[in-house]
Amino acid sequence: MERAEAYGFSGAISGAFLLSCLLFAAVSRRQRGPYMDEVFHVPQAQAYCHGRFLQWDPMITTLPGLYLLSVGVVKPAAWLLGWTGSVVCSVGMLRFINLLFSAGNFYLLYLLLFKIHQKNKAVSGFQRILCALTLAVFPTLYFFTFLYYTDPGSVFFTLFSYLMCLYGNHKTSALLGFCGFMFRQTNIVWTVFCAGNVVAEKLNEAWKIELQKKKDEKISSRKGSFSDLTRILQFLVEYLLSPKKLVTLTALTWPYIVLVSLFFVFVFINGGIVVGDRSSHEACLHFPQLFYFLSFTAFFAFPHLLTPSKIRKFLLSLRKHPVQYSLVTIISLFLIWKFTYVHKYLLADNRHYTFYVWRKVFQRHELVKYLLVPFYIFAGWSFADTLKSKSIFWILMYFVCLLAVTVPQKLLEFRYFILPFLIYRLNIPFLSLYRQLLELVFYILVNAVTFYLFLNRTFQWENSDEVQRFMW
Repeated sequence: MERAEAYGFSGAISGAFLLSCLLFAAVSRRQRGPYMDEVFHVPQAQAYCHGRFLQWDPMITTLPGLYLLSVGVVKPAAWLLGWTGSVVCSVGMLRFINLLFSAGNFYLLYLLLFKIHQKNKAVSGFQRILCALTLAVFPTLYFFTFLYYTDPGSVFFTLFSYLMCLYGNHKTSALLGFCGFMFRQTNIVWTVFCAGNVVAEKLNEAWKIELQKKKDEKISSRKGSFSDLTRILQFLVEYLLSPKKLVTLTALTWPYIVLVSLFFVFVFINGGIVVGDRSSHEACLHFPQLFYFLSFTAFFAFPHLLTPSKIRKFLLSLRKHPVQYSLVTIISLFLIWKFTYVHKYLLADNRHYTFYVWRKVFQRHELVKYLLVPFYIFAGWSFADTLKSKSIFWILMYFVCLLAVTVPQKLLEFRYFILPFLIYRLNIPFLSLYRQLLELVFYILVNAVTFYLFLNRTFQWENSDEVQRFMW
């Protein structure tokens, strides 16, 4: 990092943290007590603060990583600063943990951008800082910086694990992956993703050698047409059936294999992935979740995906491959018809964006969900097109992880899309400075609207005296 870039990054992260502290103070003044899921998380952390480690709220669905880390931070800080009484492990103190995670996420995002795009000399230090700032204030993640939720910590350990994987520190990466798993069980998918990075790199090297041997210039490891895919899948099967190569891959990825094995032991002993309240968190094959994620990504990454050039390229591709797109359309319609699920929380809780998206869009008419298929296909094509700089093996690995982390979820919840979105966004090429600024301004506006509604537009339910607030 050059000196000017170092100063610029220091200024950006310091300024962002200062502004976040001011916003944190405003949120804490308006909402002093636990809100929404905090009514489960805060008492559990406070029980741990008082040494009651055997106490557990059966409504909590995640492992106790957040509470253990909170106690590990707050208790020493209270001892050093001489704090006593109710201030120790208070709601505000516990929420402040996530403010620290937010700053850590900013730093990790910058380091990941630097590592992933280090070969692209055209990217300036200012662009990297600007992109890291943009992703650090990504609305769905940034909002939960100010509440005591698992999301900021979950993202922190997953990004840290990914960074260590890219630097080849796989034992450290697996250890950090375990920390991420302790925050949210589905993060085990991103441990598989880290292992997949290693495998994809080896596969890509072998594929290039294979192409060179056959002197076949028509097939490229960086193209994903339908004709190429058959050849690549055949090569993939042959490679993975080789005992010698499997031993090599196992030797490279054994820390991740150990962690995934521990995950399966946990699932066997626990009787499932969810720790508590299993009736509200049932796994199912909810394939339309992939379509919702693509729509979510198109919305938040519109400077990358919804451009005139992308639309022209898509229409040209549509004209060249009408049969393939017709088949994709039929499959999409079938998946929506047979595998659409509507969770009771989605219909009952009017404090979230998803409630209004579902009511204003999908509930307008039974046919709406089918009429959106052309947009889903375009969003999917544009999404894949922005990843064309990655190897086909990386793309296949990422899509497998994307399916694994989204499809089993019955509830449409935008928080579930945070990590797959960030990993996607980190790996696509940089835009022009103008489009980067447009993306940042858009995120700031979305955050401003959301925080305004949360702080100022409160309401009450008929059967409750509690003040309700709108949130992600």
